[in-house]
Parts: sequence; C-alpha cells; structure tokens
Amino acid sequence: MLILYGLLFQVSEPEDISLNYTSNVIYFTRYYYVDYNFTLANLWSPYFVKASDADPNGHSYDSIMKLYLDEADEAWADQVEYFDIVLILAGQWFFRPLLYYENGQLVGCNKCGKENVTDLSYIYRYKMAFRTAFKTLSNLKKFKGVTYFRTFSPTHFENGDWHKGGNCVRTRPYSKEEMKLDWFVRDAYLTPVEEFKAAQKEATKKGLQFTMLNTTEIMLLRPDGHPNNFGHSRDKNKKYNDCVHWCLPNPVDTWNEFLLYMLKLGQTSSGSKL
Repeated sequence: MLILYGLLFQVSEPEDISLNYTSNVIYFTRYYYVDYNFTLANLWSPYFVKASDADPNGHSYDSIMKLYLDEADEAWADQVEYFDIVLILAGQWFFRPLLYYENGQLVGCNKCGKENVTDLSYIYRYKMAFRTAFKTLSNLKKFKGVTYFRTFSPTHFENGDWHKGGNCVRTRPYSKEEMKLDWFVRDAYLTPVEEFKAAQKEATKKGLQFTMLNTTEIMLLRPDGHPNNFGHSRDKNKKYNDCVHWCLPNPVDTWNEFLLYMLKLGQTSSGSKL
C-alpha cells in the first residue's frame, strides 16, 4: 500500500499495451493499470514540431537537423485529442545545430555553419516550437483535457561543455548564495513561460485549462542529482559525462510530488488517460 498526501493507493502492476499503438516501443510507450482503468502514455517528440535529419551522413551527436517550426509533430499531435491530462516539457534538444523552416522555407539556423543563412539563435526555435505546441493543443477539436507545462530543467556542467570535458561531480545541493541564474538558464526558462502565459489566455477563452508546473529553481539548486560518468554503459567507446539527466530516485521525484499535489487540488478533468 502507498500513502501520499493523505490519499491511499493500492500498488498495481500495469499491462504494457505499447504494441497496440506503435512498433516503436522504445520512444512511444503505454501502460494500462487495470485496477484503476488508467493509461499512462509517453510520446517522445523532443522538438514538438516536425523534424528530420539534414546531414547526408546520418544522425550523430552533432548532426544538423531540420525543424519545421510551424508544423506540429504528428507523433504526438495525432494521439492526444482524447487524453484527459497532457504533461508537456522539453529543453536540451533545442541547443544542437538546427536549420529553421517556416511555411516550408528556410528562414535561419543555429550553429549550422552555412553561408547566407541567418543565425537566429536557440531562443528563436525554442519560442516558436512551444508556440506551435500550445496552439496545437488549444486547437484540437475534441481535446477537453488539462495541459500541464513543466518548465525548463537546467544542466550543471562545470569545467567545460558536455562534449568538451564538462562534468558534474558535486555531492550536495547549492545554497541560495552559491546558485547563479545565468543568462542561458534565464532565457531558457522565461521564453517558454511567456509563450505559455499567452497560450493560457487563449485556452481559457475556449474553456481549456493550462497549468504550469514550475520546477526550474528547485532543480537549479541540485547539482548533485545527475549520473555524471555513471550515465552511460561501459561498452561505449566514447563516454560523455551526463549532467543533463537526473538519477532515480533523486530530486526529479519532486516533480511527481508537485503533480500529485496539483491533481489532489482538483486541477484535472475527469477521466483515465495521461
């Protein structure tokens, strides 16, 4: 038995029903909890919008990608219309080399190394992708669920970037005095928040509920919560310290506690799908 916030839960083993919906069960999973008539789905779409490899040599850590900033990724957009709760989040994937397309035309890039292509920075794609995602959710004809937006999750690389020897070896949280909100984290946090607030106003007019799950500051305080060099299997020839993802159990469990508390407050529609 599990007791959280005064609520009593019976532990339940889910049924993996992923193959009923997709053949790509690594990135698209669904688990059905029979005891609760509840389905938990994970729809992997790191950019929210349509994306494809632009590098003729194929995909790699640094390969350039095409992003169609005004076209939602069908991998998630075609599946959430009947969901009761949608939790939307994204971050670090937006900071790799990318080409930006709007109305089918190349409008700019970031770190693309191409002449005569305007450098529009990572913030531009971040803003436009979230705008498209929020607009898509708001415009789905049959979507009546609640949308939770989880804010940016910062990294804690020190002594270099992820591919330049950076690591995260701290063993305790930052104090308030130690924590620094640099321009990168500030912009990555504020940009989608501004888009969310604008989308929230429009969604409210349509009777939809958009709610923000603000986790940025609490995660910024936890440089001790990453797997670092333990985040990769031993058989890989080239290893990078992982200061992006979080260990489990770890500070990331706080997100679940926040979400559960918000659900307890009744900020949901009735139903069974997440």
